[in-house]
Amino acid sequence: MLCRTIVAMSIPDNPSKSTAAFFVQAAVAFAISFLAALGGIYFLPLDPWPRLFLVITFLFLVSSAFTLAKVIRDQQEATTVRGRIDEARIERLLADYDPLTAAS
Repeated sequence: MLCRTIVAMSIPDNPSKSTAAFFVQAAVAFAISFLAALGGIYFLPLDPWPRLFLVITFLFLVSSAFTLAKVIRDQQEATTVRGRIDEARIERLLADYDPLTAAS
């Protein structure tokens, strides 16, 4: 008689959740740096056109930074999910083939 055991695999829900305090700290730091940069551009002794060019460049830099952070996060999540799927496949193979309980 062939006996099979199913190995349960526990996967953490999301171990990398940040706290509310960390989120607030990051948001406040972003707001301060954003306003300081815009204030610095505003108070530069420049004509309006070079000043507007600096503002547009700064806004493009901020949006590019957000996009880059999202792409890095998505790649990390995809790698984590792929690793969990591979791990589950190995567990399944090991559960299906156990040489100690193979039929004689």
